[in-house]
Amino acid sequence: MLISLDHLQNPEIEIGELLTVVVVKAANVIKDTWSNFENLKGGHMTHYERLIEDAVETALTRLKEKAESLGYDGVIGVKIANPTVVTGGAEVIVYGNGFRSKKQ
Repeated sequence: MLISLDHLQNPEIEIGELLTVVVVKAANVIKDTWSNFENLKGGHMTHYERLIEDAVETALTRLKEKAESLGYDGVIGVKIANPTVVTGGAEVIVYGNGFRSKKQ
């Protein structure tokens, strides 16, 4: 479970440590060249859109898996740092606090 609220007003929830995930996906050089050409004439750069979307989805999946591996029920306050296209790829940073439901 990934929750994008900053605070969860529920006494049954225990907030844990900050969890972070960084994903850098490599771009395809040939598609990069074509995307740069498309940019010259003002078209959509769908290659980069898909690249960033894939990097975000991968980062969210890894954040969830990291939380589960540390015994958390999920992550609260999930934030996605501005994904950026770096030379030859895309970088995404995702973070939030792990949380546990208090057992009664």
